[in-house]
Amino acid sequence: MRTTLALLLSTSLLSAADWTEFRGPGAQGHSDATNLPLTWSPTSNIVWKTPVAGVGWSSPVVVGTRIFLTSAVSLSGKEEATADRSLRVISLDATNGKSLWDVELFQAKSPRAHRKNSHASPTAVFEDGLLYVHFGHLGTACLDAATGETMWATQEFAYSPVHGNGSSPVLCEDLLIFSADAEKEPKVIALDKKTGKQRWAFARQSDAKKKFSFCTPLLIDVNGQKQLITPGSGVVNSLNPKTGEEIWRCYYGEGYSVVPRPVYAHGMVFVSSSYDKPVLKAIKVDGKGDVTETHVAWTIDKAVPHNPSMAVIGDELYFVADNGILTCADAKTGAIHYSERCTGPISASLLAADGKLYLQDEKGLGVVVKPGKTFQILAQNDLGERSLASYAVIDSDLLIRTEGNLYRIKK
Repeated sequence: MRTTLALLLSTSLLSAADWTEFRGPGAQGHSDATNLPLTWSPTSNIVWKTPVAGVGWSSPVVVGTRIFLTSAVSLSGKEEATADRSLRVISLDATNGKSLWDVELFQAKSPRAHRKNSHASPTAVFEDGLLYVHFGHLGTACLDAATGETMWATQEFAYSPVHGNGSSPVLCEDLLIFSADAEKEPKVIALDKKTGKQRWAFARQSDAKKKFSFCTPLLIDVNGQKQLITPGSGVVNSLNPKTGEEIWRCYYGEGYSVVPRPVYAHGMVFVSSSYDKPVLKAIKVDGKGDVTETHVAWTIDKAVPHNPSMAVIGDELYFVADNGILTCADAKTGAIHYSERCTGPISASLLAADGKLYLQDEKGLGVVVKPGKTFQILAQNDLGERSLASYAVIDSDLLIRTEGNLYRIKK
């Protein structure tokens, strides 16, 4: 039975419905799904609603009819900021939302995190029947996705955090890679995905006074060469993912607590310098060494996100500031088509799917926008529950994680 389940989960990667990492197929917030819902409410277009114990802002991962989430459950039963936590991975049946397995990987003693963070913020990543989960400084592990059995687990890469953890891991061939942008000595670390042992570490260098950040790297292909685009405090680095050697770097001053995952289009990566005053940079990716003065195509310094990741649709770049102002800009030139109030305060990343742009704000309001150079809201859908996690897509449905529940929403 275990072999059969593992084979089914492994081969299900052929399914267009699978959502195997943070921001889905291609890791840039796009889905090829069609017939997605336009409207919903707490009482309409809900396939199921499942309570999720604990606190966690990781996004769902979908493989076939399985959903995977992480959560940090209070050991005392009290939701206090410094409660001891059980760091857990949960597998749900996508057809009905019922739990299939629920395992503890680590325990965290009196942890601290920012009020907009959690101890289970990084999203898992799936490949070939295995689920890789990451709790930042609190530990990393590989599980059999069919059974929840631990293949390996490590807490060897602990560091002193600020505000908790956030960077999701990425897979590249035989490596599991994640950012470890700590209070001091920020790094990018690559583990052997079969053993959990370190293969390389890149020491990030910048003049930013505050070294901590939470950004998930992005793998891109540039003329047949893979680049790992990894923003941190004060700098975005492009690394050779196989070796950890730097290809290029671009500085952005004192920017810190960097969260938005980069997006890549038209030969450029688009990054935000995050706190305190975010600046969006479009950086050409064919450089070597320090490209700060040579490869920045354009910049924008208004209504730039601290937290939500962006999306490119055709020639347009869409980004939403944390205060809910949505901007549409020409991705090639930076010319702004519009910048309009769209949601309330927002942290979740954008989703581009089915000819629509989806946003989910922190109060649970889902806003659907028509892509294009003219601002047009198609629908507003209020679940009335706090929500910081980003969307996932399953078949023609949406998965939305709120503070206490996971929803599957249909048309």
